[in-house]
Amino acid sequence: MNKRVYEAAKALSVIIAAVCAVRVCFITADSDEITPPRTSAYSYCLYCPNNGEFICGENDEQQLPMASTTKIMTALLGIEAYQSGQVTQVTMSSQWYAEGSSMYLADGETVSMDDLVGGMLMVSGNDAANAIACSVAGSIEDFADLMNSRADELELNDTHFVTPSGLDAEGHFTTARDLARLMAACMENEEFARIDSQGSVTVDFIIPEGKTQTYYNENKLLKTVEGCVSGKTGYTDKAGRTLVSCAERGGIRLIAVTLNDPDDWNDHAALYEYGFGKLKMTSPMRNGETLKVDVVGGQKASVDVEFGDPPQIVAGSAEQTREYDLPPFVYAPVKKGDRLGEVRYYTGGVCAGSSEITAAEDINADSCTTSFLENILSWLRAISKFCREKN
Repeated sequence: MNKRVYEAAKALSVIIAAVCAVRVCFITADSDEITPPRTSAYSYCLYCPNNGEFICGENDEQQLPMASTTKIMTALLGIEAYQSGQVTQVTMSSQWYAEGSSMYLADGETVSMDDLVGGMLMVSGNDAANAIACSVAGSIEDFADLMNSRADELELNDTHFVTPSGLDAEGHFTTARDLARLMAACMENEEFARIDSQGSVTVDFIIPEGKTQTYYNENKLLKTVEGCVSGKTGYTDKAGRTLVSCAERGGIRLIAVTLNDPDDWNDHAALYEYGFGKLKMTSPMRNGETLKVDVVGGQKASVDVEFGDPPQIVAGSAEQTREYDLPPFVYAPVKKGDRLGEVRYYTGGVCAGSSEITAAEDINADSCTTSFLENILSWLRAISKFCREKN
């Protein structure tokens, strides 16, 4: 086969593929009707990051103070500064002391940023939050700018940070939904997930050498709720009791958020029982659909395809879709098992996984293809000439 002809035909396939390679099929998941639990929270939500579904909630888009759940964002930025090598250790300054809960770090004491984040998450240390902020950004105000920039990146459109600790301040607010999305993003950071899942953190001080201090996690749900893997408490007079937590069972991840909730521990437990009872993992059904891909230069005009095993996805009320990524045609010869493309499975707009689409049969090349490909080359030349003349 003429090499120029072949390359021209391949170029044409790229043009066509850019226009029509993706095909979408919509599915609707079944949803069991289970009544959400009643909570004592003024605002709450239950969120499933697997499929982007907010399963239940009340006043969950109302802007409210968040207290020390703020430290979820502070911890994320501190961990990222440590992971990037920007700030690896912090020396405490008395200028960073703050009222309320504390790690009780003395002026001049030095710890690693990783340990500082861990201690802060365990006991909600306001001194540690200020130390992280000023070490990363130079000041609390500049760190707040970093927090708000990251909030914008995460599309937390109803959130604004003023302090790294969450102490009450004018203009410091969020919503239950935004906190759920923030926690979901933080749980994608393996170091955050590792630290916040621990029952305690032992800090080995750099200065003074040899000093150690153990801080115990205030998140009671780690011990009382099956599958709880993370969480952050909070309280101020203005915000009331606030709590964000995360639990996983059977491949399903849920995040519960309560704001201004006097009975938050019990409410989170009830929300998880409701959520895990409502959702289940399932393999998407294909309903017997068949696909073929056209073959250029083959002894058959098309090739049958086979699908790889589909991923396990969360079935809920979120709309499920699948997206086929296939070329409009392939060139012969085609061998059984050749990868032709993939099918991606979405639930609630979140990609839950994919599987390969492969050739189900052999298609041998037809030796009488040159004239067809020469016609394609002529067509491409004509298009090229037309474009040059237009310009």
